[in-house]
Amino acid sequence: MKRDHSLTVVARIGAARVSKRLCCLLLLTALAASATTFYVTISVLGGEPDYDQRFKMWADDIDGSLKKAGGDSNVVTMVSPTREQIRAKLGEVAKMAKPTDSLVLMLIGHGSFDGTEYKFNIQGPDLSGAELAVLLEHIPTARQCVVNMTSSSGGSISFLRKNNRVVITATKAGTEKNATVFARYWAEALRDPAADVDKNDSVSALEAFHYAQHKTTEFFDTQKRLATEHSVLEDTGKGEGERGPSAENGEGRLAAAFPLVRLGANATAARDPNKRPLLDKKEELEQAIDKLKYEKAAMPVELYKKQLAALLLELAKVQEALDKQ
Repeated sequence: MKRDHSLTVVARIGAARVSKRLCCLLLLTALAASATTFYVTISVLGGEPDYDQRFKMWADDIDGSLKKAGGDSNVVTMVSPTREQIRAKLGEVAKMAKPTDSLVLMLIGHGSFDGTEYKFNIQGPDLSGAELAVLLEHIPTARQCVVNMTSSSGGSISFLRKNNRVVITATKAGTEKNATVFARYWAEALRDPAADVDKNDSVSALEAFHYAQHKTTEFFDTQKRLATEHSVLEDTGKGEGERGPSAENGEGRLAAAFPLVRLGANATAARDPNKRPLLDKKEELEQAIDKLKYEKAAMPVELYKKQLAALLLELAKVQEALDKQ
């Protein structure tokens, strides 16, 4: 009897720990729910008509996808702005945004790197990586995602990386100076259901990165050309960026739990006030599951299984309620 009693106590303690951990996971991800996501897309002059057209087309493609996604979002697309216009717009976002909100900044065009400083090539004086980092510091959003799709964009990582910020660049280093095609496929990722690998009607920053990276590689292979760009992702605040972010190298955890755009049923639900609370709960649970998967390697197997099972059960209940609405 004593042994049975001991086992019962241990089981209760284990259950309590699971419950406590689940509450922490949900509390962390709940900060993102029902909050505003500020999207700022900036495309610049290409220096010649062909690039001008491409950059604007990709920016318009992104703009259209974001506006169709529904929910609480603030979408701004700037075409060929000056340095002061960019500073002013990010300043406006800084005044409107709250810590519980999110920011997604996307840069399309040409960049340059002199071995020390990265610069975003715009009309008039260029915008340096250091200056861009200062502008982002003034925006109080708890989570940020910066997608720099310019040439030499890898040179901006050391300036932009920070805790709770996803940094994606089209090139792995500042020395990859050719015009990039990554932006074309990033725009596709925000509207193509194929990018939604886990089929939850939402494309995360990590899913969009993998999709655009794969399509970019495929482009160079099909054209039988030597690849002149190699996209990377950094979201630990201290790395140089990884081609293959994973739990093993520590990169991708924040990106996996950073939803960029809703698709299908989620986009429809986001526009329905009656369904929105359930959708928020669903997204909280999905982000908690993504976070848990990245913590798997550092956890006892049984504890991981218990937490995952509890989250999946709760997710199934919420999805059922959402389907009945």
